[in-house]
Amino acid sequence: MSMHKNLDKHTPNREVDEFSGIDTTGHEWDGIKELNNPLPRWWLWTFYACIAFAAVYSVFYPAWPIGSAATPGLLGYSSRAELAATIDAVQISNQSMLSTIADAPITDIIADPELARFAMAAGASAFKVNCIQCHGTGASGGPGYPNLNDDSWIWGGTIDDIYTTISHGVRSPTDPDTRINTMPSFGADELLDKDSIDTVARYVASLSGLEGGINSPEGAVIFADNCAVCHGENAKGVAELGGPDLTDAIWLYQRSLESIQAQLQKPRHGMMPSWSEKLNDVTVKELAVYVHALGGGQ
Repeated sequence: MSMHKNLDKHTPNREVDEFSGIDTTGHEWDGIKELNNPLPRWWLWTFYACIAFAAVYSVFYPAWPIGSAATPGLLGYSSRAELAATIDAVQISNQSMLSTIADAPITDIIADPELARFAMAAGASAFKVNCIQCHGTGASGGPGYPNLNDDSWIWGGTIDDIYTTISHGVRSPTDPDTRINTMPSFGADELLDKDSIDTVARYVASLSGLEGGINSPEGAVIFADNCAVCHGENAKGVAELGGPDLTDAIWLYQRSLESIQAQLQKPRHGMMPSWSEKLNDVTVKELAVYVHALGGGQ
């Protein structure tokens, strides 16, 4: 590629690019020559204005780090102080609602649309902090952790039932008023022999249409003698005793004949904390309202 020499005595290496017709800067790297394309003036003035703005900003606002702090600026502005003031203002504006919730029975809260909306919003936040670890972000639960969206409630799904369960927990070792029931270990404690366990397990499986289920007279008798006291004669459950409904398709653990047999042999017993020991009563009420409104509350 031929180049025409520029005769500028101050930049003897400058040339005019043959293809673009633009002067080069005289700088060359590995045979690549730099074209002299200055930045647009509007861009330069914008850049200079940004520099000037930054200089002024650093004088009036916190900017330069000094040890564990920063220069405070002439205006003394603090984002943390602004946040604290905003939080204080929100708390003051919410105080009336919080006082009403504190004094009102839980049933009155859900009967008041405005109060219920406030409690649900606060309960949703409290749920995300305290409950999703076991019940999941969507409250759909998992093996051993109840789904709070359906209408199958071991201890009852009324707002009062939910409030009591959240307040005192289930099998909480520290709350004397906790919900508690204990399913016998029919196999491990030799209350039933292996054949009887298999027979009643198949009978229970048949009640909800599980594979392997057999609705036999023998199974019905064993169920009536050993299981009906907690699960009811029709196996629909007894909420007052924490006995689950065995006729629906909702199971706390795996939904299979093998799982029923294992539960009869040596049952698993979950535990829910007593939240009244960790949260104030207002928050517990807000949680109860939120959980009740998920769709399964009775």
